[in-house]
Amino acid sequence: MTTTQTTSPTTAHDPGHDYVHGYSDTEARRLGDQADTLAELLHADTSYPAGSRVLEAGCGVGAQTVHLLASSPGVRLTAADISADSLAQARARVAAQMPGAQPVWHHGDLHELPFADDSFDHVFVCFVLEHLADPAAALAALRRVLRPGGTITVIEGDHGSAFFHPDSAAARAAVGHLVRLQAGAGGDSLVGRRLYPLLVEAGFGDVAVRPRTVYADGGRPALVEGFTRRTFITMVESVRADALAAGLATADEFDRGIDELRRTAQEGGTFHYTFFKAVAVNP
Repeated sequence: MTTTQTTSPTTAHDPGHDYVHGYSDTEARRLGDQADTLAELLHADTSYPAGSRVLEAGCGVGAQTVHLLASSPGVRLTAADISADSLAQARARVAAQMPGAQPVWHHGDLHELPFADDSFDHVFVCFVLEHLADPAAALAALRRVLRPGGTITVIEGDHGSAFFHPDSAAARAAVGHLVRLQAGAGGDSLVGRRLYPLLVEAGFGDVAVRPRTVYADGGRPALVEGFTRRTFITMVESVRADALAAGLATADEFDRGIDELRRTAQEGGTFHYTFFKAVAVNP
């Protein structure tokens, strides 16, 4: 039986308060598609010994949780998120895909975790810092609950790393609208390039950051479908209403950008994006 721990989350640090991607069923599917498509790229070298106390901070709908459990059987996983709806989806996903797994589910703010100092052997954070106004403060809060010698793994994207063929000013502008909207919501969709200084600022040592590149073309149809179409383009398309409301583009301008992004997933198109994966130690 899984266990749920609950605190009263605050909105001050709530990544969902202005969560630019929203909480729709489409977004939940996109997150699942992204995690499944990129599982080998992002998770292949992440595994924890059985019995390890692992905290997944910002588990969302559980898209990464199932991969953590699959790669580290027997871990004592606590999955935390500030959204009760996302936690419910995560529980359902794990129950369906990893029957028998028994994570602890925690509803609360990762800045104000109720756990004692040194409660965990490892911390895993994926696609969370991009939504936070002060990611270094969040990392410092996570370091408090990590034992000395324990590790933290952080994975983030960087929308500035996206380039593609055919190139298009309209497509680049559409991506830029997402970057601006996320910044306006207090986040940073370019945070991948900042992982090293952020972890150092938060007090971690032995920080190692490595790029994880996705390149999709006609010879890699699974990546074209799973990443270019169903992850990246769907993500940009999801901010259409917000971009129009903010006056960043007209409907015709935004739609032209999406149409030209879609050309990169068609015959003759190519798409490149870089994620950054950091591993560091709590001294």
